Amino acid sequence: MKYYPIFLDVKDKACLVVGGGRVGVRKAKGLARAGAIVTVVSPQFSPELEAAGDGKIGLEKKAFDEADLEGVSLVFAATDNQALNATVREAARSKGILCNIADGQDKGDFILPSVVARDDLLIAVSTCGASPALAKQLKGELAREFGPEYGVMLTLMANIRSRLLTKGHDPKGHKKIFTALVEGGLVDMIAKKETARIDAVLAEVVGPGYIFEELVPKTKSLTGAAE
Repeated sequence: MKYYPIFLDVKDKACLVVGGGRVGVRKAKGLARAGAIVTVVSPQFSPELEAAGDGKIGLEKKAFDEADLEGVSLVFAATDNQALNATVREAARSKGILCNIADGQDKGDFILPSVVARDDLLIAVSTCGASPALAKQLKGELAREFGPEYGVMLTLMANIRSRLLTKGHDPKGHKKIFTALVEGGLVDMIAKKETARIDAVLAEVVGPGYIFEELVPKTKSLTGAAE
């Protein structure tokens, strides 16, 4: 195994992206969605990136300088200039900052997997750089297998857990409840928008007062779950 798989919490952490093109856009937007404080440094920015610079993504129209690494937690070298990417990598390493290189494998400290996201469900696929094409194919297969209903299911489970914890923590009892919910076919019911059946399962497993439409925000609920 070439890499150690990990999910990073980058919320409110400063992250630097060097490069204002197509790859830089993708890296910057992904970091911003995860709550990072993102700065992109580049002499030029693509129109898409300029449009994204709305406070969540800071843009500095300049050449990269080692001083740009001050206070940064992660660095992404995302230019089409291999020499510049290598310069960014070495500068980051000299400061003990992890760096991702966009132009190939085995050149940075970490790589980014292909990800299927369903709200809090993240399914990551990596071929360790051996075959991006295969990783893309596997991502497509997983996306078809795991639809939006899985994200709704996680929201439901999280809100049930939160409500149960307010009534006292019973690890063994809660484990039985959540195992029964997972095995009770709720994901399929969510996909089919069978609210009445979902409520019946909740009442049987968790008890009275647990109503699907009260536990899952309408913005998430069943919208698009069966599309």
